[in-house]
Amino acid sequence: MVVSAQYAAEHFEELASAADRGEEVQIARNGKPALTLIAKRAGTTAVRPRSELFGSWRGRAWMSPDFDSPETNKEIEDEFLNGSVFPAGER
Repeated sequence: MVVSAQYAAEHFEELASAADRGEEVQIARNGKPALTLIAKRAGTTAVRPRSELFGSWRGRAWMSPDFDSPETNKEIEDEFLNGSVFPAGER
């Protein structure tokens, strides 16, 4: 079922019970579904555990071993101060 945000605010208990029974409850904003009300089941987690978050990009991204070296930092600083990104006359 799709309901307006106003209706959802006024009938939250009823909608929560419907979601708990397994019904799909969508809350619309400006006539378009914006939120879905889902009942939490025993033993499930709505948010990913921290253990899944740390290291989740491992093997997907590469970082240069010298990403934070003094030479690299100097090169970045020089690009900002003397490069075409921020010309001297516009600082």
